[in-house]
Amino acid sequence: MTGMMQVAVMTGIGEMDYIQRPIPTPRADEVLVRLEYVGICGSDMHYYETGRIGDYTVQPPFVLGHEPGGVVVEVGEKVRHLAVGDRVALEPGKTCGHCHFCRTGRYNLCPEVVFFATPPVDGVFQEYVAHPADLCFKLPDNVSTLEGALIEPLAVGFHAANQGGAHAGQTAVVMGAGCIGLMSMMALKAMGVSRVYMVDMMENRLAKALELGADGVINSDKEEGVQALYARKEGQGCDLVIETSGAESAARQAIHMIQKGGTIVLVGYSKTGEMCLPMSLALDKELTFKTVFRYRHIYPMAIDAVAAGRVNLKGVVTHIFPFRDMQTAMDRSITDKQNIVKAVVQISQ
Repeated sequence: MTGMMQVAVMTGIGEMDYIQRPIPTPRADEVLVRLEYVGICGSDMHYYETGRIGDYTVQPPFVLGHEPGGVVVEVGEKVRHLAVGDRVALEPGKTCGHCHFCRTGRYNLCPEVVFFATPPVDGVFQEYVAHPADLCFKLPDNVSTLEGALIEPLAVGFHAANQGGAHAGQTAVVMGAGCIGLMSMMALKAMGVSRVYMVDMMENRLAKALELGADGVINSDKEEGVQALYARKEGQGCDLVIETSGAESAARQAIHMIQKGGTIVLVGYSKTGEMCLPMSLALDKELTFKTVFRYRHIYPMAIDAVAAGRVNLKGVVTHIFPFRDMQTAMDRSITDKQNIVKAVVQISQ
């Protein structure tokens, strides 16, 4: 396919515009995908609002977006498992394939990973992308490309649940009811965890958590989270906490609310990159701490869970913005968090 495509670019902090670029030509092991939906992630908002995350700094013009779903429109000569017309979810990280971490199956830790919308690599707020076919996962007939765009954050939730050793009979708490928190809650429920409570300060997000299957919610702005959980658990703590907010106060609460021998999974990044935690209490409880960096080997599991009806991805989406209005999509995602839980950009249809 030849021609030009429209690309939304971040031209400065808080500024979006459009440029034209050639439609990419897929290599022999790639497919060309016409993008239909791309989710707006918290990292997109952070880059847009501040220009950086840790050591990663945006050098405009820069393309955001790393949660894509679309349709294959061209297939490289070596590709056998995909065909034109297949609807796919794209895993956004290309790894080297030969380092220690890739060879041992922990490819998400590859130091040479090239990941959409992680500077200096452009993302996919654009009409087409050429991507390795092995990182494009065919969607079942009952899974839409809108849901395909949300497989990426769901993969984070499943990886967090896996890191925590989630299983039936447990009681878990998820700190933070944003997109990743909601994905983690649904992953826990899909994996058979018996009861999952959500903690947040925003009522709209807690209402969304209940709608999507949480067993109970705690508004930490109105009641003390630890005491509230113990009241619900008749004096007992929980077995597992997944902390997605990145707030030090939430991580401290997690240590207080978990039972002895429990596991805390840290997913959210703090603003400073550092936390002061009550480690004496953690030692006394003999807690296990796990962390999450993206995901690995999760897309097939996540897609199966959606296809089987165990995860309601469409229910997470509160707003869909047209591609022609990226400025509004980004601005409102940052300024209207009381109403927007998860926003998605519709690129084409």
